[in-house]
Amino acid sequence: MVPFPLFVNRISENSKKGLVGSPESLILILELGRIIGDAPLRIENRLLCRRKRKVPAMIRFASSMPLFSRYCHCSITHRAVSTKLHIDDDLFGFSQEDVEFRKALMEFTDKEIRPMAKKLDELDHIPDMRSLWKKLGRMGLLGITAPGQSLFGTMSWLFLLFVRSTSKFWILTFYFPEAFGGLNHGFLAHCLAMEEMSRASGSVGLSYGAHSNLCVNQLVRHANKEQAEKYLPGLISGDLIGALAMSEVGSGSDVVSMQTRADRRGDRFILNGSKFWITNGPEADVIIVYAKTDSSAVKSQHGISAFIVETNIPGFSIGKKIKKLGMRGSPTSEIVFEDCAVPASNLLGELNRGVYILMSGLDIERLVLAAGPVGLMQAACDVAFAYAQERRTFGRVISDYGMIQTKLADMYTQLQTSRAFMYTVARRLDRFASTSEKHAASRAPDGKINSVGMDCASVILHNAEAATKIALDAIQILGGNGYTDDYPVGRILRDAKLYEIGAGTSEIRRIVIARAINAQYQR
Repeated sequence: MVPFPLFVNRISENSKKGLVGSPESLILILELGRIIGDAPLRIENRLLCRRKRKVPAMIRFASSMPLFSRYCHCSITHRAVSTKLHIDDDLFGFSQEDVEFRKALMEFTDKEIRPMAKKLDELDHIPDMRSLWKKLGRMGLLGITAPGQSLFGTMSWLFLLFVRSTSKFWILTFYFPEAFGGLNHGFLAHCLAMEEMSRASGSVGLSYGAHSNLCVNQLVRHANKEQAEKYLPGLISGDLIGALAMSEVGSGSDVVSMQTRADRRGDRFILNGSKFWITNGPEADVIIVYAKTDSSAVKSQHGISAFIVETNIPGFSIGKKIKKLGMRGSPTSEIVFEDCAVPASNLLGELNRGVYILMSGLDIERLVLAAGPVGLMQAACDVAFAYAQERRTFGRVISDYGMIQTKLADMYTQLQTSRAFMYTVARRLDRFASTSEKHAASRAPDGKINSVGMDCASVILHNAEAATKIALDAIQILGGNGYTDDYPVGRILRDAKLYEIGAGTSEIRRIVIARAINAQYQR
């Protein structure tokens, strides 16, 4: 997104006179943006003082006018953030944009997601998932990496408008979305979003990752113009829910042994088979499906293709809903194809070369999903650190005891090292100069994994196992309370364990890393 900051400041009677704006001048700027932009306009309003104040009437007036109702979404949030934030922005070298992005994420997740985290686990699904997805879409979070032509190229535009109002200092940030409504940010921003989602709810974080990374990012990187124009706007706005279907009952880590077939018949491919462990499967409108298209290929991976499948077509059905140990709020199911006719125009990438899409997607999937465990680690630390300061035994708070202090220190160290590793790998991907390079596959043309893929596997391996250990330590600090549903640490442990299995098990990740190391000595 291209930001258009509009600073609105009250000019006191004793201050130097300056440019005085009017409701009409603000409306003029809004209308100018509407005329210039060929995409929805969102106004994001954040208060820069700690006391909550009313939005100036002129802003409410402008955003409520029918003229702008189609183009203007006004999100009013207080700038003060949760006191649970224990992240030193300077330590990780965040830009001011990164800091503001994280704060906005925290405000949103604290309000919209965290309060329902326990309920999602109990209900085993996300009630009114579509409503939540539209809220995520309005913030642009569903299309973080979606590129597009900037409305003003690389230029940033700044409008200053001083008005008389009852509030001391307001900042209005105008975001003109990129093509399809995406933010056109990099993988660091995507990791930050995944981290904060998972900190509030592991289940929502997982479903968010499946939609924004496994589905949307695959389309961003591999869809042709017609496919992108057809599917990305709805997926990024939250009107559509996305998923990816790769695993089967008999082919998890050994994904190239999949049995689902897609046979060409005229201008269509007929899909038959089933997929298992599909995150968002019961709710999805659009699913990227991998299937065998050439059973005679010498190498099995050379006969796989990727398809964009709409779930409302004949022959598609939802199979068994999977009840899981953790991530219970994230809907997971089997999906079934019975003579399911998919237009040939929905072939994603080249015929019989879907494995290249699949494998390059896996590398980035591992990086972004590695932020899930970091969010869960932070959530566990939030609970355990505070509990240790309050719980008293033998007349002392337990944080005074050496054994508890050791756990607190180890938990903090593991959390911060996990963050640092993940942010470093994300920044490495984001350092590529052009969008095409930034979204390029992280594997060499011959299919061999390169150092980027090795690091992506390494970061999720480290973070997943660290999250499980930190969750266990949090339970131990809470003692009996940690073993009850009155505190979230048990749920955090169950959620964290998934990341040692999904997106390639810890064992597979170690194989990937070791092979990449060995390959460097065989050149």
